[in-house]
Amino acid sequence: MSNPLSRQKGIFKLIIIPKEEAIFRLDKHGQWHNKDGKFQHRKIINHFHSSIRRDEGGYHVFQEYAGTREKVYFSYEDTALFVFDVKKGKDIILILNTKKHIKLKPKNLFIKDDNLYMQDRADRIKFIDRALIRIADLIDEVDGQCFIKVNGRRYRIEEC
Repeated sequence: MSNPLSRQKGIFKLIIIPKEEAIFRLDKHGQWHNKDGKFQHRKIINHFHSSIRRDEGGYHVFQEYAGTREKVYFSYEDTALFVFDVKKGKDIILILNTKKHIKLKPKNLFIKDDNLYMQDRADRIKFIDRALIRIADLIDEVDGQCFIKVNGRRYRIEEC
């Protein structure tokens, strides 16, 4: 069995920063902030989003450089995962802030505090406004209940 910190040509140094010491956070809209305010540089924002991982300690930003692996656990207001875009085709594919693509699971959708979410195993994923706009034509409301129509089938969206 190999050491998880070893690689063919050497050993990695592991740095772990607890969320109480992180200098950045993720807000309820999926936007990164630090003490100076909201991040402005698209490349940095994309790098942070695509570096999100989850382990037994929670969500963290992971990076590897010069023989070092770094995990920075961060605070977030609602969830760390967001649907940033939607691809419609035979299947409806959700594109997350992490750049991961997952299939829409209509039975796992729910509404809480006027926001749409999908539960994917242990992860709660929130739809941002522009993702909601992309699926708005699939959602309708009847007698105060919301439904989504996917592949000719209608699913009720539960409210928490």
